[in-house]
This record gives sequence, structure tokens and C-alpha cells, in this order.
Amino acid sequence: MISTEIKNKVQLLWDRLWAGGLSNPITAIDNISYLIFMKRLEKFHPEVPNKVKWSDYNNLQGIELKLRVEEVFNFIQNDLSAKDEPFAIEMSNARFAIITPSLLEEAIRIIDDIFYLVEEEERQNQHFQDLLGDVYEYLLRATNEAGKNGQFRTPRHIIQMMNELVAPNIDTEDAKICDVTSGSSGFLVGAFQYILKENSDKIILDEENQLEKGLDGKKLTVKKKKQLKENAFFGFDIDATMVRIGMMNMMMHGIEKPHIINLNSISDEYEEYYYEFNKKSFTPEQLLKGEEIKYHDKIFSSLGKEEFSHILANPPFAAKVNSKSISKNLNRIYDIKEGKTQSLQTELLFLERIIYMLKKNGRAAVIIPEGVLFNSGKAYKTAREILLKDCDLEAVISLPSGVFYPYTGVKTSILLFTKMQFDSDIYYTKKVWFYGMDSDGYTLDNSRKKVRNDFPLPEVINQFETRNHKNNPQKDRSQKHFYVDLDVIIENKFDLTYNRYLEIKYVPKNYDPPKDILGKIIELEEIVFKNLSDLNKIIK
Repeated sequence: MISTEIKNKVQLLWDRLWAGGLSNPITAIDNISYLIFMKRLEKFHPEVPNKVKWSDYNNLQGIELKLRVEEVFNFIQNDLSAKDEPFAIEMSNARFAIITPSLLEEAIRIIDDIFYLVEEEERQNQHFQDLLGDVYEYLLRATNEAGKNGQFRTPRHIIQMMNELVAPNIDTEDAKICDVTSGSSGFLVGAFQYILKENSDKIILDEENQLEKGLDGKKLTVKKKKQLKENAFFGFDIDATMVRIGMMNMMMHGIEKPHIINLNSISDEYEEYYYEFNKKSFTPEQLLKGEEIKYHDKIFSSLGKEEFSHILANPPFAAKVNSKSISKNLNRIYDIKEGKTQSLQTELLFLERIIYMLKKNGRAAVIIPEGVLFNSGKAYKTAREILLKDCDLEAVISLPSGVFYPYTGVKTSILLFTKMQFDSDIYYTKKVWFYGMDSDGYTLDNSRKKVRNDFPLPEVINQFETRNHKNNPQKDRSQKHFYVDLDVIIENKFDLTYNRYLEIKYVPKNYDPPKDILGKIIELEEIVFKNLSDLNKIIK
């Protein structure tokens, strides 16, 4: 938890940039990320020349400071990106927008103040604190406030709950955790924090939502720590600016080498990325002129397939794309005709892609709009059938309307599933657990204020973890949570909505006889008439 003093400094930085002309919040946070990377450049790369070290120029002023920062920016874009520094590579086409010397001076001074306060707080607490990550999260949160039209971000407490449910880990050397539309990398940071918590001796309770947080990660071996910080997290995003913001968010939380790739993960760009990535393993014969195209086409259907052990995602809602821009490997939900242009729903394509990307026994937690669960269209029913066949659909958790205010009031659910066999002919799902959330602990309006003493998330997690316990049979469909067998779901045309299976029990209520009720009304009327008469007597 960051102090009020740090929060005030963050707000001051926003105010200065806002007044200085950086009114677009995404542009502002992007440029703040550049400055943070510049400040930490020496930590990431101790061998860089003195002239590009923050300590060598942060006290400069005016045009001299402006020219030096431009020089540092160019160094990162050219020299550092050539050394395969991930963030520097993503900065190669970026533009530094803080061009007023006085604004640059103020921004650098405030960033120095924030880092000083963070270091002081860390020294006082004497244990691992994710304070820099919290500061960056607070910066990102500021983009959502009134007057700042921020990106659509999944609430942090929902991310935390989803990580508790899917339980990501790095138990194997090839474990990879992914978000197919990573944005600010909230899901990946959440997975990192969950793994740290599971491997910590010291655990504290997050007072905001009553969920646990780890403080030290001491149970991790040196090898596992390296794996966690360098090789465990992967993301894809179509927006280059959000890729940089997401990478900085991860780096501020301690993930030293985030793998966030600027591409559309439901297009052929995904397979092409893996083709280029794996090219070094191809034989010279395979790469002979004229043969490479044949080899490319031959292996295309397996590129990037069954790559990830865990996927957490909140793909775009209700967006439509041109079928010609979609990967040829996404061909099971939609019957795409050769040469024919169609308009396709992205939420279905992302669901198909996630199943494609998951390893066997890999697990996913995905937020989808409610329409995916009940729409009677052929593509929607096919998507649900594939999900039930290829995967063990463990849970459908119905979120309350309003969770994504102020962006949208669309009703959503979380799908939790384990990949069993790609393109299966049989149903691996035997029954599905449903849970209906009435609240997420916040008001379900545009203000989204914390409701005092309302902590529903631990209850969801507890009920999920104990759902198969002998003392928790989950058969009564009139409750918040229950199981539905596969045959019932098939009978209902693969409908997966919580309300479709919730049984409303009629509880008869006894009322007084009408004559008694009328008598009580007359008594009340007589009292009112008497009081009015008394009042009338004393009014002159």
C-alpha cells in the first residue's frame, strides 16, 4: 500500500502534464514510462555511457536538459534496441512528447521525489514490498478518473480473484503464462504476484478485498526466481503504446524481461511471429530458396499451438473483424469461404485462439460477454460445443452488471477451463459448476466505490475450492452455486448462462385476513384525523 504522500506526488505529476498539454492520458502514461525507464537505465544496464545515466543529467535545466534527454532517448531507440532490450525495441518508433524544458524539469523532479519516498518506505518496512509496482498501478488507475478517457482496464480485484481461481504456476521449466490481449499487463502482473504469494513465508491480508498477498517469495530457488523474472510471462497486443505501458508495468513489479509482442493474436501475425522465432531451428534444406514457402505452409497449422500452460484474458467485447484478416488456423467456429469476406465476432475468435494456444492440461480464466453463453446463432453454439468437447469447463462465474462501469454495463461471466484435447470428438466436460455473484464489493454504478465490509471475492474462491467436498454437494440450484450435468446443458442447446439453470423457489407467505388489514388501516386513519383536528385548533 502506497502512502498518501506518494499518491499526492503522482497526482501532482498528472496535473503538471495535463496543464502542460499532455491531455491524452495514454500519451501521458507512455511518456512517464519513458522517463522511468531512463531513470532505471543504469540499474537495467550498468555498462551504459555516463552521459545517458540519469544521475548525470537530472539536475540540468532548460534547453541543455531538453537536448540531453533527446540524446538519451535516441540512445535507447538505436543503440539499446540493437542489443535486444525488449522495452528499447518497442520504443524504436515512439516519440517523446514532453518538449517544453520547464515541464521536463518538473516531471524529472517529481519522479525523483516519488522514487525517494518509495525507497524511504521500503527502508522503514524492512521486507519485500511491491511499492514501485503499486506506484505504477496507481498511475494507471489515474487514467480512469473523470476527465481522463483511459483504456478499458479490468478491475484489479477481479484480476486477483481470477488468478486465485486458475492458480498459475511455474512448476515446470517450460511453464508459460499468457494474456492474448495484454493491454497494461494487469493479468500478467496478477499472475506474478499470485506465484510470489504461493512461495512466500510472510503473508499479509490485502485490506481492500481480504485476499492474501505474499511479501518475500523466499520459497523460490534461484533458478525459479530467474525463470519467473525472465521467461514466464508473455502477452500480445495490437496497440504499440499499450505494449510499452504493459512492459513498464511488469518491469516496475520486478519482472525483468517481459515478453510482450506487438501483434494481433487472432491474425496470421501470431503464426508468422512463431515462424520467424523458430527459423533458426530449421535445416538449410528447409530454407533453400523456393522451398521455404512450401515448408512455411506445411508447418503453419502447428505454429504457436499448445504453447502456454496458463492463459488469463479479457478480450475485446462485441467487436467485429474482417474474415480476411483472421488466422487460417481459426476455422472451426466460422465456416469461412475462400475468397468471401465475412464479419466475425472477436470474442468468439479469441476463445478459439485461447483453446488453440493452451497446452494439454493447461488452464485458462477468460472474461466473456454474457451473449457468448446463450446466443442461438450457429457460431455461438459451435464455440460452446468446442469448449465443452476440447476442454473440461470447470466453472461459469456470473459477474454482476456494472463491474465494468464506467466503460460499459454489459453483463459478463468468467469461464474457467482446462484444455484436454484439441479438436476432440468426445465431450471432456461432464458437469459445470455455476456461481452467481451479486456483488464484487463495489457499488455497481459509475462511481464504483468500495462497499464497507463487503468482501464477496474470498467467498467465491472458497466455494470453488470446496465445491467437490462431501459436505458441499452443490446440488440445490436455488442456491448461489450449483452443478449442472452435461446432458442437461446439451438439452438446452449448450446454453451456459447461470440464470438459465437457477431455480427460483416459491416460498408461500401468510397474510392477515383482509378484514383485519382493513381494520388496521381504519385505526391509522382515525389517528391521523385526530392529529390534524388538534393541529387545526392551535393554528390561529
